[in-house]
Amino acid sequence: MPQTGLARAPQLDSVRADPVCTPSLAPYARAMTTKRRIGPDTSETYTLILDAAEQVIRDEGYAAASSRRIATQAGLKPSLVHYYFPTTDDVFLAVFKRGAAQSDAMIERALTSDDPLRALWRFFADTSRNALALEFVALANHRKAIGAEIVVHSDAMRRRQAAMIERLLGERLGTDGATPMGFSFVLAGIGRALAMESELGITSGHADARAFVEAWLDRLLPAKLDAID
Repeated sequence: MPQTGLARAPQLDSVRADPVCTPSLAPYARAMTTKRRIGPDTSETYTLILDAAEQVIRDEGYAAASSRRIATQAGLKPSLVHYYFPTTDDVFLAVFKRGAAQSDAMIERALTSDDPLRALWRFFADTSRNALALEFVALANHRKAIGAEIVVHSDAMRRRQAAMIERLLGERLGTDGATPMGFSFVLAGIGRALAMESELGITSGHADARAFVEAWLDRLLPAKLDAID
């Protein structure tokens, strides 16, 4: 692994997890405050750490995602996790940004599909990402950096969706008294409420809400459009 001006990565064959406790890394972490991540984000180890962190957050909650617990999940020593991510906030931000990029790609595929509004609605009401999304909503209440990242990402994507809705629906949307931004919010709000409540086992009213949104879309888009002009 290439060296940097501040530190050299530990050799992988010497940092695999073992039952021996490692010494405190506090002095090392303090020394790295001028450069918060040293290890390259293109390495397999970086991806391995993110995969492990995401799994721990999904299965045990963000509060369990300490560097030591992530290292155990990844089969590494904590020192290697600290080499790439000096603080747990660094790990959380990297996991969130990777997940956000994946969600963005899914949204872009929806927006450029043959039936973008219905594809967007299906994305919002999808329950497959519930566990991780709920953990990051909770985490944002305690980690300001995470909350700020969520705000920036959500605002950018909502504006992108609103622009698409404006091009697709135009004046037809105004007949219901809705704006493109408001329409995007309603789709996202109802979809995410359905997804989050489903995670808790709450289903009352869900079929009615889905029927309402789908009827609204049918009224606005009676025929599937082949493309966005």
